[in-house]
Amino acid sequence: MGGCFSKPKPVELKIEVVLPEKERGKEELSASGKGSPRAYQGNGTARHFHTEERLSTPHPYPSPQDCVEAAVCHVKDLENGQMREVELGWGKVLLVKDNGEFHALGHKCPHYGAPLVKGVLSRGRVRCPWHGACFNISTGDLEDFPGLDSLHKFQVKIEKEKVYVRASKQALQLQRRTKVMAKCISPSAGYSSSTNVLIVGAGAAGLVCAETLRQEGFSDRIVLCTLDRHLPYDRPKLSKSLDTQPEQLALRPKEFFRAYGIEVLTEAQVVTVDVRNKKVVFKDGFKLEYSKLLLAPGSSPKTLSCKGKEVENVLTIRTPEDANRVVRLARGRNVVVVGAGFLGMEVAAYLTEKAHSVSVVELEETPFRRFLGERVGRALMKMFENNRVKFYMQTEVSELRGQEGKLKEVVLKSSKVVRADVCVVGIGAVPATGFLRQSGIGLDSRGFIPVNKMMQTNVPGVFAAGDAVTFPLAWRNNRKVNIPHWQMAHAQGRVAAQNMLAQEAEMSTVPYLWTAMFGKSLRYAGYGEGFDDVIIQGDLEELKFVAFYTKGDEVIAVASMNYDPIVSKVAEVLASGRAIRKREVELFVLHSKTGDMSWLTGKGS
Repeated sequence: MGGCFSKPKPVELKIEVVLPEKERGKEELSASGKGSPRAYQGNGTARHFHTEERLSTPHPYPSPQDCVEAAVCHVKDLENGQMREVELGWGKVLLVKDNGEFHALGHKCPHYGAPLVKGVLSRGRVRCPWHGACFNISTGDLEDFPGLDSLHKFQVKIEKEKVYVRASKQALQLQRRTKVMAKCISPSAGYSSSTNVLIVGAGAAGLVCAETLRQEGFSDRIVLCTLDRHLPYDRPKLSKSLDTQPEQLALRPKEFFRAYGIEVLTEAQVVTVDVRNKKVVFKDGFKLEYSKLLLAPGSSPKTLSCKGKEVENVLTIRTPEDANRVVRLARGRNVVVVGAGFLGMEVAAYLTEKAHSVSVVELEETPFRRFLGERVGRALMKMFENNRVKFYMQTEVSELRGQEGKLKEVVLKSSKVVRADVCVVGIGAVPATGFLRQSGIGLDSRGFIPVNKMMQTNVPGVFAAGDAVTFPLAWRNNRKVNIPHWQMAHAQGRVAAQNMLAQEAEMSTVPYLWTAMFGKSLRYAGYGEGFDDVIIQGDLEELKFVAFYTKGDEVIAVASMNYDPIVSKVAEVLASGRAIRKREVELFVLHSKTGDMSWLTGKGS
């Protein structure tokens, strides 16, 4: 069973459900062929169920007519450790030679379609050049994030020194594979207010946790609940493409949740967690019991506290509706963005072609200064200035002035007055954990949830993941950190699910993030907080560079533009457990005129 909960009224949850096979036979069908409504009482409130047809899946054994087979190269065409994109029928395949064996896989990363041939092959897996996702070359399985799907693995045979690949035509076209998942077979699912796994928060961490449980064979009830009105969606896109519609952002279609029995409560606010009785209480009084609980509530945007903060058109961005509203109000108008971090700069970049003017207000001397350093920050700032963005640095907002209740001017502490019809606030976020303060679940002084390497909180059976947690970062000597990255949330959700099933998994991923502004992509891997030097190779003015962030003798992070796949290569080295020394980087910058990166993996001279 599974489906989508929504809450149009405070006292009613409407639920769409797919019943297990043994229950479907008991359901009376209406004239339309779908199940007639059935209801039950839970906590005194009527819950209405509707059955839906299962999500159709292709037959796992395609007929010969559905396949294509061809010789794609000679065995000597590839050396060990090489990858090549080869034509096969109507599609392409990634051919890999590793330890004398050939492997054939889907050639595009299922996350955003990056060409994997430009990625990094290491330790039996290929890492995406754009966002760092890793795929096992023997199985095609996704081993590190971001993304949800794996690659298709195709048959390879060697005959007369030629390499033949056989693949189904459908797989060649799809370029992605969803792992086999269990269905929900719990007989009590849908007939009481109890549940087996409850997940608070339906972002990347919550969704990956639910999917991992199903992939690992968990067939009891799973309930995801979210404050949003939408099924899980790609939140990082909000600030990069503000007028994207919710249905375009969806990570999975609603049929997916029905097929695999993952229930989703939308517009559902948890107000209390009772760890003694293993129960959560929602704002409308509805209660759900759990055996295991994942807390992944994310964060809430900080707001301005200055004079005039109540005027209209002063906005933060957290939902698709927020982002769409910003674009609608900004067209042809004057926009002020407060905050020169990732969200603020992405919004500013996106609005330059839509707004009459875009200004950015920031306390620091340069954008991204604490994260990327002074020199990289200035290079990016110049790119924005060349695109008509005006900066007001080392100042902050002292007053928002309105006319007839709507914003007209932003007054800065530097006494400068900036014309503004719209103000977008991107000054950071705070963990959305207020509902946990009386729960007995540990919070630190800033409201974050501390967890161990297994994503466990201080309460047995309660796990946490995503933007609201601090966790020990393995390759930085288990330093307790908060890393609100999309990729990190994926990894934490999977580790939490594995430990709910007593698999004793630990967080070991290397942080990886990216941003896109004016058609330029910046990639970043590692954890650079506290860096004391930046070593740059390339040309900052041309925005073709790689920046190594060091602390003492060790490289702790790397950022690049137009220098792929260097960030993925560094991430793979760090993931292998090998430290990169500052002296290695200095010698590379001193002697390299070609951009050769073979020194990173110990290959070449």
